Amino acid sequence: MKRFILFLATGFGVGYSPVAPGTLGTLVAIPIYYFLSGIPSPLYEITLGGFFFLAVWISENAERFFGKKDDQRIVIDEIMGFLITMLWIPKTVRFIIIGFFLFRFFDILKPFPIRRLEKGLKGGYGVVLDDVLAGVYGNIILQLIGRIYP
Repeated sequence: MKRFILFLATGFGVGYSPVAPGTLGTLVAIPIYYFLSGIPSPLYEITLGGFFFLAVWISENAERFFGKKDDQRIVIDEIMGFLITMLWIPKTVRFIIIGFFLFRFFDILKPFPIRRLEKGLKGGYGVVLDDVLAGVYGNIILQLIGRIYP
């Protein structure tokens, strides 16, 4: 079970990369998004809700295995955040690329209240919710871009 949890937590192993594991985790999220986005609404949203709780559980267990809070090898939170970024966004190469960069921007910069959320919550919720909020910020910008430049 430990191997399975760490396999998922590290985004199928990319989290072990010594260089930019969060970025690689977000890249892993693209084909996952592409596959999941074919699910009709509201089943898609329910699936994301289930994935959120799975990511929290996986992250919490991975923290315990790694012995470190929000270890950089845990990238399932980046996957979750990117899926939120792309929620209700047209599935086009343009939006996927812009969504990737927006999510990484907000995940790295951590504008208010993302950093506070990351530090204030413990366990898996602390690991995942800051990325969810970065995803919400990215999604809002993508929604605006889609309305201005359809």
